[in-house]
Amino acid sequence: MAHIRKGDTVLVMSGKDKGKVDTVLEIITDECADKVKVRVKGVNMITKHKKGNMENPQGQKVSTEGAIFASKVMLFCAKCKKPTRVAHKRVDDLNVRVCNHCGEQFKG
Repeated sequence: MAHIRKGDTVLVMSGKDKGKVDTVLEIITDECADKVKVRVKGVNMITKHKKGNMENPQGQKVSTEGAIFASKVMLFCAKCKKPTRVAHKRVDDLNVRVCNHCGEQFKG
């Protein structure tokens, strides 16, 4: 299980987009290699060239978010405005993720 989930706000810790804070769009798991990648909104933008067709004979360039390793991002707490590691606590027979700095409970 990854430390982040779809819809979480994360901070990019390394790479060309270091320091950006935005939401997770998708979690990508590779079951045979135990590698977890994520797509973060506006991070690691990739340009793909689409071939022309009947509706669009010119073709076009399409920008999409590329995947980055989950170890390169850190969960960002909105309450204390800091990146944080995740602590797990049991509340009402449910495991919840909480901020290590302020104790704020994360959704999901």
